[in-house]
Amino acid sequence: MKKTLLTLLAAAAMSASALAADIKPAIIYDLGGKFDKSFNEAAFNGAEKFKAETGIEYRDFEIANDAQREQALRRFASDGNNPIVMAGFSWAAQLEKVAAEYPDTKFAIIDMVLDKPNVRSVVFKEEEGGWLAGILAGMASKTKTVSFVGGMDIPLIHKFACGYIGGVKSLGSDYNVLEAYTGTTPDAWNDPVKGGEIAKSQFDQGSDVVYHAAGGTGVGVLQAAADAGKLGIGVDSNQNGLHPGKVLTSMVKRVDVAVYDAFMSAKDDKFQPGINVLGLKENGVDVAMDENNAPLITPEMKAAIDKARADIISGAVKVHDYMSDETCPY
Repeated sequence: MKKTLLTLLAAAAMSASALAADIKPAIIYDLGGKFDKSFNEAAFNGAEKFKAETGIEYRDFEIANDAQREQALRRFASDGNNPIVMAGFSWAAQLEKVAAEYPDTKFAIIDMVLDKPNVRSVVFKEEEGGWLAGILAGMASKTKTVSFVGGMDIPLIHKFACGYIGGVKSLGSDYNVLEAYTGTTPDAWNDPVKGGEIAKSQFDQGSDVVYHAAGGTGVGVLQAAADAGKLGIGVDSNQNGLHPGKVLTSMVKRVDVAVYDAFMSAKDDKFQPGINVLGLKENGVDVAMDENNAPLITPEMKAAIDKARADIISGAVKVHDYMSDETCPY
């Protein structure tokens, strides 16, 4: 009996090992690096959660420039990594080529839609989370002027801005929202000095709350707000703890969930290609509440965002998606 039991246990262990061997997950980050305190770091956290829960190691790589994209993606695919997750819309052109060459490899791309039979596209309703952030910004503002600092000047980042503007303006037409972008090249994601300078300029124009969607550049925006005695709003990851009591909230975008789900579904042989859209209803976006910003959030502010969240989920409030027509009606 004991021998039989040991045999069964050994067989089970071998089966588990075989299952783990079938999965060689990998993630490639976008410019700015995996410790950008924002988008890439959220992706890293999702991979780390998967590793902690399953014991399965993953490979990752931080590109230093755009020229490395195709080489890195092709190397991972040729090495047998599967699934491969790419953090960021800028991977689309390279993935278009490589996915066709490796039809048996599962790929996932975040923030871009690519119609391939072996690609999962994960996109978010950033405008919905931005609406909630805008309500908080407007209610916290003493000047009725708030601001937004975007990274690269592209439609996706205008999507963040437009939802934010809509949330602010839902409080009254007398609110003013300043809007600026760091640049038009990928360097815009990793320039905290310039981010800080833009934020200071907005403070000089009367803004007392600034929301950024700028990747690593946003670290400079939040620092400038803290230094000036103003309030910052973080993005993607929960950045409330970077300057406790000085960050009003963070518009959390669950990039970590997208990475974790891609890895886990592949492990469980349930990976599905196609488009995944994550908004408030799917817990894909929200505003972060924790001990770091608790003193800043009044009961009235919490009640306002709870109502707005419920209204957006029910459809009573429809938040405009800038990318649907590249206009912002607010």
